[in-house]
Amino acid sequence: MHILNYLIIMGEIAIRLKYKNKFNKKLVKGLQFPIPGTVYQNVVTVPDVITVHLGAPDEEAENVTIPFIDYIKNVASSELYPTWPENAIRANVHAIVSVALNRIFTEWYRSRGYQFDITSNTRFDQAFVPERGIYEPIDRIVDEVFNEYISREGRFEPLYALFCDGRVSQCDGLYQWGTVDLATSGYTPLEILKYYYGENLSLNIAPVGDITYRYTGTNLKPGDSSLDVFRKQMQLNRISNNFPAIPKIPLDGYFGEETEEAVKLFQSVFNLPVTGIIDKGTWYKIFNIYVAVTKLAELTSEGILIKEIEEELSETLLLGDIRSRVSILQYFLTLISSYNKSIPPVPITRVFDEATRLAVIEYQKNKNLEPTGAVDRVTWDLLYNEALGIIKSIPPESTLLPRLAYPGRNFSLGDEGLVPFVLQQAIQYISTKINAVPFIEITGVYDEKTKEAVQAFQSAMALNVTGILDEETWNAFSEVYYAHRENHN
Repeated sequence: MHILNYLIIMGEIAIRLKYKNKFNKKLVKGLQFPIPGTVYQNVVTVPDVITVHLGAPDEEAENVTIPFIDYIKNVASSELYPTWPENAIRANVHAIVSVALNRIFTEWYRSRGYQFDITSNTRFDQAFVPERGIYEPIDRIVDEVFNEYISREGRFEPLYALFCDGRVSQCDGLYQWGTVDLATSGYTPLEILKYYYGENLSLNIAPVGDITYRYTGTNLKPGDSSLDVFRKQMQLNRISNNFPAIPKIPLDGYFGEETEEAVKLFQSVFNLPVTGIIDKGTWYKIFNIYVAVTKLAELTSEGILIKEIEEELSETLLLGDIRSRVSILQYFLTLISSYNKSIPPVPITRVFDEATRLAVIEYQKNKNLEPTGAVDRVTWDLLYNEALGIIKSIPPESTLLPRLAYPGRNFSLGDEGLVPFVLQQAIQYISTKINAVPFIEITGVYDEKTKEAVQAFQSAMALNVTGILDEETWNAFSEVYYAHRENHN
């Protein structure tokens, strides 16, 4: 089958990429993916839905499952007044979102056997009133910020942002009525939050996705590789600080012998059946001890430093990953599968799913690598170089790029990474349709030839001729590329 037939099925993919790592000039290395601004995608996500218990935890009451955004609107309309200054409402919504995400992230209730994520009882959580109306200003604001949460600087877990009204009740957190006075005085939402929770606070954006920390019903066992394995390795390593009998293990997302031994020792220390397998009981026991030693569900959370996982995840893709580089991985695998029938093609889903993991395992077997299913630096370099070799050997019209969104920043001379790599592929194809745009080599480096091609394209499109890939130029490239591709097909 022609390669194009494999690639046309890719669908529309929105990718946001930011790269800062450099190539090895002697050997073309795989493209790096930086952690800042993206690591949260694998650690904190906004769930599609949340389950609320309509009462105190041990009180017999109904559980209702609703979209997360609707839950935030309900709580905000139950806790706040629509006449408050907008900055006060925004600050309070950030606190409400953070409390909800903290309860989900720590599995505060589910790890204790409850079948819900949070309660509607304000003695334990935050107000929720079924079927209540939503105030217009709150409805609009929540639509904008429902996935923005606060954490301690340099850490990623949602802060348990304790709050109270500040009039009838007092607490060690945010005073809701106090936010009105601060907003009236000109404080921004973040400044209001820092006033109550301290200066070491940051506002983060979490993607919306069905990524869960709950036990999925599938045990983790030797030979597995996934983000779940990585998280358990990270938790076990932190627990070992308090329980030295449990050894430190590599944070690689692969359930090898060292991880198995650490699990066995953990099970022995906490009087669990010593199997070396993370079943439901071991899963929640690890998490409960981890939450206890880090105090993640408290305002004084020790938390997890971002730098603790940057180095480990920066060059590794694992089952469950939702970072943008997954789309390119799937693109590479399908491209290679057209020439190597032992590698199954995979659809570009933006999620490192089981089909992708199995394709990676087959590729690793083909290259005589340990078939872990985890894409480490060695696997990525081989994939990248093989895909690059194929792309260079076939006409530009034989491949169809995933549809890309503006990557969030401008690119110019000297930049390297997937964005220049993809741009150069687009330029190659456009050069066959617009004579003024020169054909260039694909290097993954925004070099002089790339700059000249961008300038030529900008001139042809009556754009400002800067040689810089800004948002307007990016969108024009995308429009022209796909317009011609659709006509070509």
